[in-house]
Amino acid sequence: MGEIGYNGGPSLAGGVSWRKHCWSAARERLLPTLPIEVVRLRVKRAQALGLDYKTYAGVRAATGHDVVAFLFSSNALRVSLLRPVMPEARAVKLAEVQCGRLALAVAPLTPGMLEAANPVLDGAHPAPYALAGFGEMRSMLRSALGKLPSDQVILVGDLGLERDWCAAGRLAGYLPAQRYFG
Repeated sequence: MGEIGYNGGPSLAGGVSWRKHCWSAARERLLPTLPIEVVRLRVKRAQALGLDYKTYAGVRAATGHDVVAFLFSSNALRVSLLRPVMPEARAVKLAEVQCGRLALAVAPLTPGMLEAANPVLDGAHPAPYALAGFGEMRSMLRSALGKLPSDQVILVGDLGLERDWCAAGRLAGYLPAQRYFG
């Protein structure tokens, strides 16, 4: 029996490699082994979402839920006042996604302009302002999601400030546009 706070893990008296081995073995015993059929279904679902399996599995492990929608910023979709049309490669990938596709129009764009750029979108809403407070960000994201559970929606963004939207909206995760669209 150890001292107060002892969690039953390996002794810290040994070397670093021994501790790493012990913790790795304990983690492997803790994690379940999925049947091959389940893994195949999840690989297929990841492909339907346009994600690599590692990213999809990470979201599933973190939230415990499947992905029901993507929330794209207008920056990630490469739509602007100067270029009101989405690049062809992004439009094609967006059309193939087999889940909800929502978008946030970063000012000065309007939701109508964003929907006109790609009619495949299920909806477009105004994005939180750059200097918006956390509460204001949360309410704007909640209204954009409607009845969708926030922990089942992945935000695809292109700027660092968009990453904060993920925390404010309690979303499942954040993906940089370059990683998602390639």
